[in-house]
Amino acid sequence: MPKTKETKKQDLANLEKKLDDSKSVVFANFFGLKVHETEALRSECRENNLSCSVLKKNLLTLALKNKGVDVGNIEGEIVAVFGEDEVSPAKVTADFSKKHESLKIVAGVIDGKFSSKEDVVALAKLPSREELLARLVGTINAPVSGFVNVLAGNMRKFVYVLDAIKTAKN
Repeated sequence: MPKTKETKKQDLANLEKKLDDSKSVVFANFFGLKVHETEALRSECRENNLSCSVLKKNLLTLALKNKGVDVGNIEGEIVAVFGEDEVSPAKVTADFSKKHESLKIVAGVIDGKFSSKEDVVALAKLPSREELLARLVGTINAPVSGFVNVLAGNMRKFVYVLDAIKTAKN
């Protein structure tokens, strides 16, 4: 049974709300992906608190046009991975596409702005938030630990001098 205009308007409104609620969305062509592989993608998305939806291209382009985002011509069957942060959808989709070559990243929308395939792949290669914070803490801590090592070195040399004087007197 064909969809009514009201159903189509409701679908469009739901997609627009989903786009508003997401900080980033990654679009991928899943042509050639088997059903169990598609289910594996959905499962991986659920594990990472992401939402995964297969979308009609016309509905997607209309929703994005209403949001003021022009993604151009999107090719193939499209799956969208929606996320509450900027990096997770790109990282999960890129990792999954490495294991399953049928899934190809097409484009993305990050903070309401169009992102090309290259931008999404570059974003996926960034380290995780926890790793970046650990690097920051290490960088902040480096001068302090260096200073402590310098002070310990002076004390060590002082002990060596005292030991040398002791052995010289004996």
